[in-house]
Amino acid sequence: MHSETQTFDYVIVGAGSAGCVLANRLSHSGRYTVCLLEAGPPDRSFLIRMPSGVIQLMKSKTLNWAFRTEPQTQLNDRRIFWPRGKTLGGSSSINTTCYVRGHAADYDHWAALGNAGWSYADMLPYFKRSEHYKVAPMNQFHGLGGELTVGRLKYTNHLSQVCLDAALQAGHLRNDDFNGASQDGFGWSDVNQINGQRCSNARAFLNPALGRRNLSIMTQARVTKLVFDQTASGGAKRCRGVQLHGKIGMRMIHAQREVLLCGGAVNSPQLLMLSGVGDAEELAPHGITLVHHLPGVGKNLQDHLDVNIIQRETTRHATSFHPSYAWRGIKSVWSYFAHRTGPLTSNIAEVTGFARSSASEAMPDLEFHFQPVINQDQGFDTSNLRRYYGYSLMVYDLRPKSVGWIGLRSADPMDDPVIQPNYLSDPRDLKKLIQGVKLARKVLAQNAFAPYRGVEIQPGEEVQNDEDIEKFIRAKAQTDYHPVGTCKMGADPMAVVDERLRVHGLSGVRVVDASIMPTLIGGNTNAPVTAIAEKAADMILSDAENGKPRRF
Repeated sequence: MHSETQTFDYVIVGAGSAGCVLANRLSHSGRYTVCLLEAGPPDRSFLIRMPSGVIQLMKSKTLNWAFRTEPQTQLNDRRIFWPRGKTLGGSSSINTTCYVRGHAADYDHWAALGNAGWSYADMLPYFKRSEHYKVAPMNQFHGLGGELTVGRLKYTNHLSQVCLDAALQAGHLRNDDFNGASQDGFGWSDVNQINGQRCSNARAFLNPALGRRNLSIMTQARVTKLVFDQTASGGAKRCRGVQLHGKIGMRMIHAQREVLLCGGAVNSPQLLMLSGVGDAEELAPHGITLVHHLPGVGKNLQDHLDVNIIQRETTRHATSFHPSYAWRGIKSVWSYFAHRTGPLTSNIAEVTGFARSSASEAMPDLEFHFQPVINQDQGFDTSNLRRYYGYSLMVYDLRPKSVGWIGLRSADPMDDPVIQPNYLSDPRDLKKLIQGVKLARKVLAQNAFAPYRGVEIQPGEEVQNDEDIEKFIRAKAQTDYHPVGTCKMGADPMAVVDERLRVHGLSGVRVVDASIMPTLIGGNTNAPVTAIAEKAADMILSDAENGKPRRF
């Protein structure tokens, strides 16, 4: 092990969406030293800055953890590809830049579960604090002057306007602000972009803080273990720092105040278990010394499962890899690199929609994304993309009942963890998705699409009854990249952190990322994780400055 040991007030593990926020806020006053550790490389790739670069980032071996789930029994035993960001900015550097907070009732539900201070009224100020909202008109739900720019796409495909027209014809409302007073309806996607380029959480929060002397950022530094004070007699064991494997070998980083885990719903529970914090019965077979029995670590995994309805398009308005698209493709490259305009500034998911699977639903339970391109197998299957022009309408169930878990494959920190989402293990989820497919098809069948509509590629016009739609879902459903819940917040026996995000039964360590969500929100996850980190920063600083926890 390398002999050098460094000490900071706060050590942040993971420079993803939450870690970047914490690094900014905790270092702002200059009173505290902060170390931000990231397993991946810096975010220098032009593909990160280019919104449409998401297509290639999905396949990256260096900027993406590129996990795979266990074979999914209800999905024809397929191992589902799980991309997660592995660079500064984390998944905010490789996602589609959609800014969707979820429904107000989602946060009220967290509070109702016993998490004081986490209602929508409590969270709204944190959403607004981080936001620089560039969509008119301004209202009480949005903020100005924050670090994270929220705006509209500089370029949208003609077919996306067609989708909006078709959605209205199908009976959906028009909604120009999903993060405002109401979530129902279809409208243009709000995106985290600045002048046609991605505004990741690294660009928004980390870049402005790079010159601070009290902030140290280490990339390609993979934390392999949390270090606890084993000599403490009575009371909770204290996390004193981390062991990491970096470019110069193994080393220790000490935390005088706290270690903050921001690895996300996969890496945070994995690191806790590798460090001896988890279910004693599950750690024992791996020969890991138990530090603290906490059975909820890695449990309660929830994720959005989506399917794409794909239609061939007859007028060549869509984006394609067909040879006839070559000249348009060249012009797109020129427009982007010369002026930051054109199709390459698109996030692909240009239109967003929310609907209810039945009139009895109290709030929208289905989310849609329209893409003016053929999207099969998360972009890995390009056979039809090269042969045809087409468009896709994605749909997913916002609050699935199926629950899975994250586990250890071995005690080797370099091994990927076991990822078991248990997709569709609750039959209610399948029924929701079947209804979602029907509603998506209804939009695509409207007169607005008539001049553009070719044959249906997926699931295919022969697939009509519920039984056949079910087979299609089992064969083609994929993740929508929103795993949460594996270090859930609460006071019940399976909770991992309390309402101040401190790990139960330990001191000196908190979890701040999507894993603390007790339930999956009805939307995309980057915006709520940003707000979670904003709130966590306030709590951490309050505890440090008052010397004791404070409710507010």
